[in-house]
Amino acid sequence: MANNEKLFIEERSKDIGNFLVGRLLPFNKKRQVGPFTFIDHMGPSTIGPDKYLGVDQHPHIGLSTLTYLVEGSIEHKDSTGAHKIINSRDVGFMTSGKGVAHSERTPIQYQDGKVHPIHGYQVWVALPKEKEEMEPRFDFIPYAQLPKWESDGLRYTLIAGEGFGKTSPLPVHSPLFMMEIEATEDAELCIADQLKGEIAVVVCNGEIEDGENTVSSGQMMISKTENECSIALQRRTRILLFGGEPLPEERFLLWNFVSHSKERLKQAAADWKAKKFPKIAGDDTYIPMPEPKFKQK
Repeated sequence: MANNEKLFIEERSKDIGNFLVGRLLPFNKKRQVGPFTFIDHMGPSTIGPDKYLGVDQHPHIGLSTLTYLVEGSIEHKDSTGAHKIINSRDVGFMTSGKGVAHSERTPIQYQDGKVHPIHGYQVWVALPKEKEEMEPRFDFIPYAQLPKWESDGLRYTLIAGEGFGKTSPLPVHSPLFMMEIEATEDAELCIADQLKGEIAVVVCNGEIEDGENTVSSGQMMISKTENECSIALQRRTRILLFGGEPLPEERFLLWNFVSHSKERLKQAAADWKAKKFPKIAGDDTYIPMPEPKFKQK
């Protein structure tokens, strides 16, 4: 495949308080992959004894957030009343719809003065236009319920959507896929006809080759499934695959909000400033809204 049929993206560091995260999407040359519009990579790092994850109450509209940890645990609370500890390889999936507030913190049992690992991904999936104003909800799928299988030196976990003839039990709102693949030996991953739509390959650790290029940890390769036949993975390499069918309308981002309408984003910003969003019960924390900046045309 010619190089101009692929896009390679390096993680860019962003400070979120006590932690640095690596931002992969959005990128100035690629705003979305299928319905996926944002992906942050946190770690690998540690928490404790005096450094813990603590993201106070903040809002979302027009998207679903997907939390997937390779190591560690996060306590999720939101204004639907959901309260869940998301452990390694569980899937937390909060659909904001017309508006939700949530927080993410280190669970109290891990605030024990000891050092604990933390490593994972937070992903935003834009909702279809007709579902942008749906009622908020939270779905949780424990790791034990995710489809898992091994074949030809590769260990697969289907996190969300459909792929390789299997379906994740996670309720999603448009055609998509997200999966983790680990090489137990040097192996070849054949993806032709196994996934539908645009595809991104994130190298969590290790190294992959596609015949022309080498992609290492901290990098992402974006392509289209009908053009990509196989990827070589070195032993102990771990990757994430995500993507799907693109949404027909352009999506705009403003802070934590996603919508096909800039006017709707402005309204969400005004509502958060006016403290009109639903709140997490018993939580009076509040992250102020930055000044609006529309960079997309």
